[in-house]
Amino acid sequence: MPTVKIHHAKTHLSRLIQEACEGEEIIIARGGQPLVRLEPLRGKKGQRKPGSMKGKLKVGPEFFQPLPERELEAWE
Repeated sequence: MPTVKIHHAKTHLSRLIQEACEGEEIIIARGGQPLVRLEPLRGKKGQRKPGSMKGKLKVGPEFFQPLPERELEAWE
């Protein structure tokens, strides 16, 4: 896991991003103190299925009632 200084990271950001996408974990440091880790974003864990929540959520009739005047004022 290579550690690079901020100046080096700014100068070589494209290359460091490419390395991270290839699986390399890169630490960016300031004055020898590690600050952040550069790593690729992981893909979504599962497939979304339309309608998968059907029947699992219930919205009561109070949801459709107007908000009280006091709460409406807070939003303005």
